[in-house]
Amino acid sequence: MPDGAATSHLYRPKLISVLQEGYGFPDLRQDAAAALTVAVVAMPLSMAIAVASGVSPDRGLYAAIVGGFIVSLLGGSRVQIGGPAGAFIVLVAATAARFGVEGLLVAVLLSGALLVLLGLLRLGSLVRHIPHAVTVSFTCAIVVTIASSQLKALAGLRLQGPEPEALFPKLAALGAAAQTFNPASLGIGLSVAASILAMRAARPHWPGMLIAVVAATLAAVVFRLPVESIGARFGAMAAGLSMPALPPMNWSLSVSVLPAALSFTLLGAVESLLSAKVADGMIGRKHRSNMELVAQGVANMASALFGGICVTGTIARTATNVRAGARSPVSGLLHCVFLLLFLALAAPLVAYVPLGALAGVLLVVSWNMAEKAEFIRLLHEGRSASVVLATFTLTVARDLTTGIVAGCLLAAVFAVLRHPVPEEGA
Repeated sequence: MPDGAATSHLYRPKLISVLQEGYGFPDLRQDAAAALTVAVVAMPLSMAIAVASGVSPDRGLYAAIVGGFIVSLLGGSRVQIGGPAGAFIVLVAATAARFGVEGLLVAVLLSGALLVLLGLLRLGSLVRHIPHAVTVSFTCAIVVTIASSQLKALAGLRLQGPEPEALFPKLAALGAAAQTFNPASLGIGLSVAASILAMRAARPHWPGMLIAVVAATLAAVVFRLPVESIGARFGAMAAGLSMPALPPMNWSLSVSVLPAALSFTLLGAVESLLSAKVADGMIGRKHRSNMELVAQGVANMASALFGGICVTGTIARTATNVRAGARSPVSGLLHCVFLLLFLALAAPLVAYVPLGALAGVLLVVSWNMAEKAEFIRLLHEGRSASVVLATFTLTVARDLTTGIVAGCLLAAVFAVLRHPVPEEGA
């Protein structure tokens, strides 16, 4: 079977290629089993990412269902799973806090249009050439910001005002609220994190995240623990999707949210193509990078129309899909159908889930995201260490875009110094 390299430049969804090659009932059965496995992982994770981003949990599920369906329908990878990603938490939270949910949806919509444009301009291959040191360091920086963003929910702290976006002011504000510490919330969160890690080691095929969250919810209800729940923070969740609608847009708001949209676009392009590249290594195929960017763009626009947050290719869910035996994009399509069924049947129960339990889920996600050994190795490699430190520090202290741009520029300077361009006539 060819690896797809000869057609990697085409604007043709992988789903069409799969159907043309022949798709039978054994393939459908395998994809359905993988889809159910991925959906069980995506349920708690999508809600946790949404809550951590400062929006209601249903918006994470909308992104997973609508956006994930489009990614599998139009995408350039056979096994890519799209949905909300932890890497976006800080960006989404900052945008929602500054512009409200309506401004956030406009930013997601604009980001989708920009991703489509990147794909049509055939810039997918360029995104994939971001230096390795930059990707490792900004991922580790995102891990730090995600973990710090969960301290409030994990410890059950109550702040006097809004939580600061920047890391050090955030830590100062959380320290000032230490007297509101809730031991029950911390116990719930740490128990969830420990349970997920323990099940991953002892029973790797079990849906650890879902089991841990359900157990924590039952414990909170049965023992009437004094912890804040999703229902107390956001109210009841609707059982199903609403009709699509354009978010309220005007020129002033669009211009204001454009920097956020650009950040969503940059991170979405990098994350989705890195995820697709990881999938390539697992299945021995080659994805169509420009088609993938177009699909990610359409997925984000569709997510915004249904009230969902940012969508991108997700490495953890994509890897789970491959390990569960997925053979085609049909698995991704079916995983969205299973999520929709969950939303229709279990929406009323979500209100009882403790926020501390979702914080525990994201602590595990953060830990797994970080390429810890690679980060340390790069710190011992001279020029790479400079790129890593610049990217990491600026991403933590300022924002993702600043960190990536600075890291890429520094890496480019080192590349020129290492291989100077010969003078004309030399």
